[in-house]
Formats: sequence, structure tokens, C-alpha cells
Amino acid sequence: MKTKRVDGIMMEKMLRNALAVLSSSEAEINALNVFPVADGDTGTNMRLTIENGLRVSEPQKTLCLFLKSFTEGALLGARGNSGVILSQLFKGFYTYLSRCAAANVTDLKNAFIVGYKTAYSAVVRPVEGTILTVCREGIEHIKNQTDRQTTVEEFLSMYIAEMKKSLSYTPEMLSVLKEAGVVDSGATGYIAIIEGMLGYLYGDVKYENEPAERPAEIRPSAPDLSMFGENSVFEYGYCMEFILQLMNAAEYDRHFRISDFISAMEQWGNSIVCVQDGMRVKVHIHTKRPADLITLSQKYGEFLTFKLENMQLQHNEHVKSEEKKEKKKDLSIIAVCDSARTAKLFGDLGCGRVINAGPSMNVSVEEIADAVMQANAANVVILPDNKNVLLAAEQAQKLSGLTNVTVVPTQSIAEGYFALCMDVGDSSDVNYRIKQIKQGYSGSATISVTVATKPYASGELKCNAGDMIAVTDDELAAVGEDSLGTLIEGLKALPDIEDRENAVIFRGASEPDVREEKLRGLIADAFPDLEVSFIDGGSELFNWTVGLM
Repeated sequence: MKTKRVDGIMMEKMLRNALAVLSSSEAEINALNVFPVADGDTGTNMRLTIENGLRVSEPQKTLCLFLKSFTEGALLGARGNSGVILSQLFKGFYTYLSRCAAANVTDLKNAFIVGYKTAYSAVVRPVEGTILTVCREGIEHIKNQTDRQTTVEEFLSMYIAEMKKSLSYTPEMLSVLKEAGVVDSGATGYIAIIEGMLGYLYGDVKYENEPAERPAEIRPSAPDLSMFGENSVFEYGYCMEFILQLMNAAEYDRHFRISDFISAMEQWGNSIVCVQDGMRVKVHIHTKRPADLITLSQKYGEFLTFKLENMQLQHNEHVKSEEKKEKKKDLSIIAVCDSARTAKLFGDLGCGRVINAGPSMNVSVEEIADAVMQANAANVVILPDNKNVLLAAEQAQKLSGLTNVTVVPTQSIAEGYFALCMDVGDSSDVNYRIKQIKQGYSGSATISVTVATKPYASGELKCNAGDMIAVTDDELAAVGEDSLGTLIEGLKALPDIEDRENAVIFRGASEPDVREEKLRGLIADAFPDLEVSFIDGGSELFNWTVGLM
């Protein structure tokens, strides 16, 4: 093919092929993750992000209409830093193309430029040598090499070639990549996506011709019909939505003009949204005269979909539900955790909502945003409790559009615990409470013990798959065969361990409770001045997680 323009139908197929190529490379991309802990993997997070974009997207010939729904879905489904960054790349891509029915090479080039700039702005401290660098250098190096004769295939081929060059240099930019002998995993995944998009244009189709069946629409609960009866006042009318298929048969008026159609509807309703896409017209209107609107519409065509809802009934239900609502809280705390036991603990400590993200702490932007919207509080604090959740929490904060949401950047379960312990729940001074929550984890340190998933080297320490490792701040602190001995050696490696006075130890699901007393004795021998308390944390990933103050 020699493609000069990409519309919405073609873009959807390109992205479906991209998803298939990314999925086939998912394990290899995950294996590029440098740190040997089985938390949210890059390839998996990127796949889930695109999957959700395609799952909720609406097939449209008009490019901008398709990209709008795809981008919204990708943002809501984004998981982990790699997923959030990928969703931001698509967000910028759509921002530039938001008025394009179809895109030529110049449009695509500018969209990729806006894409990487949007992604950079979404990251508080961008790190070079990552997906950000590769997508930026890839497009900047070729942006002046295209003209009117350049095909989309040629453009994407150049883009991929330059990104692969940039990818090969990522170990020189990030020492942790060089030490592990790998390239950046997020950039590798992004290149796989663009290769899948290009592959579709060349006829290398990897996905099934028929897309997977879309999930059934989640329908609202049945209305409470008791809220509208023979003595009710009918003030609000109906909410009417439909898609009208314009028809060519002789019995229909084939001189449809959307401006005239809107003018006619205005005599019977308001809150009108009317969009024409080819021979189909999508309408939203509030009216008390649905029959007149049906007659008008059938002058030009027939309904593909139709919805009519009694807004007075909805209003009466809403009034009743508002009366039942509990009083809005001054402050609600949302925390992310990795087990049911920790979720209960955090709930007991005053969290209004706890998201149990499981062992990988792999939670989506949408899940956090939903928790924010359901908080029923004048102010909301989010405790991510994992560095891989932090960016998703920040995007959820932006997505909510609220100014009363504070993300406290806790990066471990222990930090979240310390933050909650300092909350003064009976105080009416919200600013004071938030200040106390922030101070609660400030100055703390966390060290965790788990099983290494792959060989890894950090300074003078090396581990193999299956070794017990103690980790802190994404660095190996100790390597051993037994979880208790490894934890003690890891604690000894902390430079300020002698200054620490208190340790809170979360026991993982794999460690029997009888091991607590043995560990208590080992710590007493090695650190006699350290006060120790134990909590049954239930983590499936970490044998032990220790918070130190």
C-alpha cells in the first residue's frame, strides 16, 4: 500500500494490530524490567492500556471521533507508570488531531510531536533514557525529512528506525540499564506498538479479522416507578437520544440539512446536541414533545438507536437519594494496598476507601478516579503506597478536575501506615490533618524481603533467580538463602540504622506467625535499641516489609 491518509476505521485496525504485536512481545518486554521484583510489568501495563482504549472506543470513519473515545478509554485503563505515559502519548496525539476527519503524514508527524510533549509534561521528573527520550528523539530526527510525496508507510518506517537507534543508546543514559545489559522496556513496548500499526498497512495482520465481542453494556438499575404517579408534576420532560440513519429511498426527504433540522428541533426542546457523520445523525435533546421529534426525524430516515427517559422521574429519584445521603465528610483518605489484611488494617486506621490492588499493586487511573468521585468529602487525600501507583494517582487527580484532592507520595505500605497513624481524625482543621499525614511518613525508611525473579546486580551485590533479596529504594541491600537472615543483613546495610528507634514489620502470607518471635530475637541481638512491633500484612509478594522511624 501507499497510504496518504488515515481515517478512523483504518486507525482502529492499525491499533488492533498494534495490540496483537504488543501482546506477542509482552513476555519479552516484561523480561526487560531491570528490578527483580514481580510488581507491575511494563509490557502488561501497556497492553492493558491499549486494550481498554479499544474496548470502549466507538468505531468511526471520522478519525477524531474514534480517537476521542479511544484516548478516553486508554487514560481510564492506564496502569503503572508505563501505562500512564502511554496514555499521555495518545492524549497528545489526539489533541492535535481533534479536528481531523483523516490525517496525512504532516498531521501524523505533528500529532506525534504533541504526543511526546504531553507525556513529558505529565511526568513530574522526566528521566532520560526511557520511553520519553525514544519517542522524542525518534520524531525530532525525522520531522524535516517528509514532504507531500511521503507515504504513511515511509513515515512510520523512518520513525521506527530512528526510535530503534535511540533505544540502543538508552543503556548509556541510564546506568541501571547498562549494569543489567538491557534496553528500556517502556520504549521497547512503544516501538512494538508503532511496528504493529505499520504492519497493518503492509498487510501483516496479526489480529483476528473480527474484533473480540465488546462487553455487554452496563445498564443502570431499574427506575423506582413509585417516584412518578398520577398526581406528579411533569416539569422536566424527557431526555431523548437517538441515532438517525438518513435514507435514499423515494419516500424520504433526501434534502437533509443539519442546520434546518436543528432549527426545527429548537421549537420543541433544548439542550440540543446534534452531530452528522456521513449519512448518520446523532441527537440529544430535552423535550416534552417526543412525538413531534419522531415525526420530524422519520421524514428523513429511520432510527438505529433510540432512548427516551422521563427526567421528572429521574429528578424525583435524585431528590430522594440526596435526602438519604450521609453528611459529607471534611476529609476522606484513599489508600492503595496489596492484600485484604492490609486493606482491613487501613480501614480501621480511618481510610474512607482502600483499593486492594493485589500483589503487583497494579491499579488503574480509572479505579483511583472512581474512588475520588465516590469519596463524598470536601477534601480527599490519596496514599499511593507504591512508586508504580504514584503517577496513576496524579493522573486520577487531574482527571477528577477537582482542586480539593491531595496526593501524598507514599511509596510503600509502611509509609502509608505511618502517614495514617499521624492523622488526627477528630480535628476539624483539614489543613492540619493533611500536614500531619505528610509528616507521618516523612523521614521513614522501608526495606522489604522477597524472592528474586531474575539475575540482577547492584553495586557489589548480585543475585540469581530464586535468591532471597532485601530491597530498599530500588537497590539491593542484601542477598541470602533465608528470609530472616537476609532481612537482618539488609538492615545492617542501611547507613542510618543506628539512628532508627522504631520498626513496624509487616509479615507476608508465606511466613508463618511463629517466625515472628525468631525474627524479634534476631533483631534484638543485632539492634538492641530498636523497638519492634509486628503486623500480619498478608502480602503475597513480600515475605517481610519493615518500616523504620
